Amino acid sequence: MIRPGRDTDAADFIALIGACWGEYPGCILDVDGEVPELRALATYFRDQGGALWVAEQDGRVVGMIGTRPLKEDAAWEICRMYVDAAARGSGLAAALLDTAEAHARAAGAERMILWTDTRFIRAHGFYEKFGYVRQGSIRILDDISNSLEFRYTKPAAGLVVEALDAAGAASAERRLAALLTDCVADGASLTFLPPLSRDRALGFWKATSAAVAAGHRVLLVAWLDGRLAGSVILDLATEETTPQVASIRTLMVDPAARRRSIGRALMRRAEQAARAHGRRLVTLDARAGSAAESLYRAEAWTELGRIPDFEVDAQRRSCDTVFLWKAL
Repeated sequence: MIRPGRDTDAADFIALIGACWGEYPGCILDVDGEVPELRALATYFRDQGGALWVAEQDGRVVGMIGTRPLKEDAAWEICRMYVDAAARGSGLAAALLDTAEAHARAAGAERMILWTDTRFIRAHGFYEKFGYVRQGSIRILDDISNSLEFRYTKPAAGLVVEALDAAGAASAERRLAALLTDCVADGASLTFLPPLSRDRALGFWKATSAAVAAGHRVLLVAWLDGRLAGSVILDLATEETTPQVASIRTLMVDPAARRRSIGRALMRRAEQAARAHGRRLVTLDARAGSAAESLYRAEAWTELGRIPDFEVDAQRRSCDTVFLWKAL
């Protein structure tokens, strides 16, 4: 059962957080010295305009989460999220996070932000699964645990497209690999054939992250109501003789989120990014007759030509490939 947290849950909060921190060497919970708000945590969140919840099982607190508004960017912070080791993998953590995010969106949040210790590797993977990406510098806390924290963030509501830096791209690799696997399984023309293994998909995105770090590619991702639902790559690594050209590659939209204008938003943002990098011409290719080709034509791309039987589809049937270009 998920219910609002109470100040009388203090002993359970301290025990849960202490157990979670105890899984990591060097993480020390000094309640009265560093986090005295745990003695009356519900009041602490209420005074800041936020809210606190607990997950209770057989009368015992096995999970908790809080959220509160921040002063900048209409953002809300996710904080104090902990789940008992025995309750992990049950969907409880996802339910807690959904509860807090839904509350923040209803209160007008436009962005979600959280901080997580650099040692909490499992937590990083969990947040990344739900569309959070790393952003900004590492935060140094002057505490007895010598804590360093990553900042994770994502848009909270609506359709939003943003470019990721190298750290953001690296943190999005697992979610993008899952998305690529789903799109390939759905028949999308993305240079891979199904079944696409997780390792191959992850390898592709690791190479992309390296290219972003080197300045050779721009990675744009789209969120729909807080869910990372699409991406596109702008390839800047052209020849010396074509410095005004960029290529658009690997446009993906979650099959469960099609017909929500995600592909169109990604394409328009990619064109803006190309202009920002001084490119005056962009190129791409698409499987003839695909939904991608229809999108490009609707966005006023011009066909350069086509090559018959240039690729095969998921059923290993030969297909034509159309090459298109657009002047910016």
